Amino acid sequence: MNAIEIKDLSKSFRGMYAVDHLNMTVPQGAIYGFVGENGSGKSTTMKLICGHLVADSGEIKLFGRDYTDAGVRVRVGALIENAGCFPGSSVYQNLMMQAINLNLGNPDEEIKRVLEIVRMEDSANIKFKSCSLGMKQRIGIAMALLGEPALLILDEPINGLDTDGMRIMREILVDITKNYGCTVLISSHLLGELEKIATHYGIIRQGRMIMEMSAEEMDSRAQVFVSLKTKDMKGAKAVLRTKFTDVREEEEYIRVYDVDDAESIVEHLLKNGHVVSEIKKNKIGLEEYYIELMSANDKEAV
Repeated sequence: MNAIEIKDLSKSFRGMYAVDHLNMTVPQGAIYGFVGENGSGKSTTMKLICGHLVADSGEIKLFGRDYTDAGVRVRVGALIENAGCFPGSSVYQNLMMQAINLNLGNPDEEIKRVLEIVRMEDSANIKFKSCSLGMKQRIGIAMALLGEPALLILDEPINGLDTDGMRIMREILVDITKNYGCTVLISSHLLGELEKIATHYGIIRQGRMIMEMSAEEMDSRAQVFVSLKTKDMKGAKAVLRTKFTDVREEEEYIRVYDVDDAESIVEHLLKNGHVVSEIKKNKIGLEEYYIELMSANDKEAV
């Protein structure tokens, strides 16, 4: 069963489509990275799934049931934009107000549970206004986890965090899916960070889904390349182009694409008087794959 199934979903504002006949599938148990430029429709789609907005047309199913079904709505937790906490109240007090709002039968135990998940069990008495940005984001996730939801929807939860904050957030999200059986739908502009945890991706543009794939599928599609440095970069690039089809100079390296035989590259350069000072094999990551996909999409539109 899929956690989310969307068919032909549309939402317009003043005659302009924010979401344009979108189709989307999020497998149960996935960390689904929702990727797209600003204004592509990510946040609008998330708000439609959460019921914060009403669609013009289309269908949203959660765990096989209509998203308006009261029985399935209680299985959804969300953090969109901010946690909506009271600054002068403590972390515990804010969580208690949300627990009461959700009519939870064992609020103390539930608050303890979610604080442990987000690594904040020792911060319950700190006032929300005194918390760092990373802590506030984790408090928002803790609030979304109250009531043990099966689906967690997070809009840009790692943006603005420092390195340590992003690491902790990654650990929490992986923990939620592996140990608590929760499906996570997450959007972020930090594609390098998203790539470290996502099991599936959906790439949206101008309100339309242009690509859905698993992390394994993306890895198999990503171009391999050898990157290298020499003293004479211009001359080495010209020599390499006599033997290899796709040679580019990018980010202070020469890249030879669709070739993973570094030895043949070094041998060819040595024969032509170029000594390699640095060489490594790699694959295109999510960010570069996304940029290339957008570029190809632009060319098709012309």
